[in-house]
Parts: sequence; structure tokens; C-alpha cells
Amino acid sequence: METKNIGLRGIEVADTRISNIDGERGRLIYRGYDILDLTKNSTFEETAYLLLYDELPTKGKLDEFNAKLVDARFIPKQMQKNMGNWRKDADPMDMLQAFVAALAGYYDEEFANKEASYDKAINIIAKVPTIIASWNRIRNGLDIVDPDASLSHAANFLYMMSGEKPDPEVEKIFDVCLILHADHTFNASTFTARQVASTRAHMYSACSAAIGALSGELHGGANTEVMKMLLDIENIEKAEDWVKEKIAKEERIMGMGHAVYKTYDPRAQVLKELSRKLAEKTKDPWFAITEKVEMATIAEIKSQKNRDIYPNVDLYSASLYYMLKIPMDLNTPIFAISRVVGWAAHIIEEKFAEAAPKPALYRPKASYVGKYCGPEGCEYKTLDLRK
Repeated sequence: METKNIGLRGIEVADTRISNIDGERGRLIYRGYDILDLTKNSTFEETAYLLLYDELPTKGKLDEFNAKLVDARFIPKQMQKNMGNWRKDADPMDMLQAFVAALAGYYDEEFANKEASYDKAINIIAKVPTIIASWNRIRNGLDIVDPDASLSHAANFLYMMSGEKPDPEVEKIFDVCLILHADHTFNASTFTARQVASTRAHMYSACSAAIGALSGELHGGANTEVMKMLLDIENIEKAEDWVKEKIAKEERIMGMGHAVYKTYDPRAQVLKELSRKLAEKTKDPWFAITEKVEMATIAEIKSQKNRDIYPNVDLYSASLYYMLKIPMDLNTPIFAISRVVGWAAHIIEEKFAEAAPKPALYRPKASYVGKYCGPEGCEYKTLDLRK
């Protein structure tokens, strides 16, 4: 049976103006701008504006956009109170999915116009970090830290988590992480968001569904698995033998390889240098262990299977978040803090057909491989006649 298109691999399902991947050359483009240029010159807020509005903002427009984000950071007190009713060991992604969906109960759904959708996008982008930070404080028995209007999107989240304002270097590192994760074409969660939006469901529902897709370990949960791997290896002396043993057992090395990139993931390039820089600051061993895993995996795969393999975005983001003292089970929710921008941009594009028109509702075709009893179907027998 032909299987090359299983999982829609390689199938173009819609046009988009938002982002593009050149897997052969290792390039990621946001609205025409190379991700490497954006990480050097832009901020998360400016990149979010670009992804939503298809252009870099003027200073006046960026100031207005930032003001709207800051104003929308607070979440309803009743929502925070409801968080206290959850089990303290509940999966943070389940919590995030539920409370993003619940936003629809506090705020009007968007009207059938594009401008109102932008307002809802800003509302969700601003509130996702507050939801995550509030939950983390509540589950640890700590007082909630309210947003600080003087801080950037990146710095404010770190502040709401710890109660301490981060230093400028740490703020910049986290800001670049958010830029790198903001969009990645039709990945599993983004396609989920677009599919739900194609039914004309509202933005809160589409983003909540995307969070559900992101929660799986093969998508947003992969960086958590990377950190578990690093903790298992424990020190750099064990890394090479650990990798060889895993590959000999035909087990996957998390953080290595990508479905689209045939060379180094450009996001991994940036994250590697950020992890190196942060490790020099914290004196933690995790960057060195990660780099050893990378080199050992590349060498072993080349030796055993005669093919090349490269790191993906998860390999170095795991150590970065760990060194930022972010709990491992919040790695994937933090992914959502950034990726919600891309989801919102795709939802708006899906709803208002910015690119070429497409059918109003996604409805892929399946290849039936189940029971077949003939052209008339299987004969139904009553319960007393079944053996």
C-alpha cells in the first residue's frame, strides 16, 4: 500500500502568507523575514505584530500594540480562584487548554470582521503567560504575582513566575526564545487551529484545540523529554556511551532529527548559542552534556546508518529553560506562550482568506482498510444468532 502521504506528509492543504520553511537550506521565514535576522534585531512584541499584520510596525504602531498587550495581561480573579480547585499535580497543559477555552465565557467572541479578531488575538497572547504563571504560583502555595506594566512580554512572564525582575541578559535570552517558537508553518498544533477555525468556531476554541495538539510528546512535549534524557545521562562522561547504547537498541534520541529540515534547524543554531551563553552565567553542566549528545549522535548515526542527522529546536531549548529555573512540566506551556501568536495569525488567515481561496471546511479523505463483506455490506444478525 502506498504510504508516503500518510499523516498528510508532503500534501499542500492551503496557501499561507505567514511563514515558510526551506528544509534543504535550513531557513525559516516569517512574513518574508529570515528568523536569524529577527532574533538579532527584533523583539518578541515586534515579531508578534509582524506575524499578525503582515508588516513590521512603525514606532507609533508598535507602541500602540504594546499598550494593548499590557492592558490585556490581567485575567479574571474568578478564573484564578477556579484554578485553586484543580489538583496541584494536574498537567499544566490540561490546565492551560481548559482556561484558554474558558476565556470565551468572560469575553465576547469575535464578530464576523477581521479587526475584532485582532483584538481577540491580542487578548489571548497577553493572557496565556498570566494563566501559566498564576497556575504555577497557586499549585506551589504562593501568592499570585500581578503583571508589571513596565516590563516586556518576556520579562513580565519571568517576573510573574518568580516575583523577581530578571536581569537584562536573561530577559533577552528568553525574548529570543519566544521569537524562535512563534510560528512554524503547518505543524500539528497550527493545522489543528486552522482546521477548527475552518468550521467557523471562535478563536478561543481554535487556540484551545491547538494547545491539546501541542501537549503531545511528539510535538510540544519533546523538549521535556530532552531534559529527562539529560538528567538521566547526568554528566558529560556518560553521554557518549549512553547515546551508543540507545542507538544500538534502535531507540530515538530526543531532540535529534526533524521531519522537514534536512540540515541544521536554524532555531537550534540560535538556541545552542543561547544555551552556551546561559551556561557560562549559571555554571550549570547542561549545555556541555547536550553538546556531547549532539556530537555523539551525529557520529554514531553516520557510522551505523551512513546518514546525516541534525538537532531540532527541542535539543537546546530544554537546557535553556532548565537553567532559567523553569519547572520541566512548564516547558510545553511556555512553548504555547510564543506559538499562540502563530496560531492567532493562522486563524485570522483561515477565517478571512488572506491567501488564495480554499474550501470553507477541511474534510480530508481516508483510505478504508476495514472489514469488507461484499458490495451489499456485512449481514446484520440479531444478538441471539451471533456466536
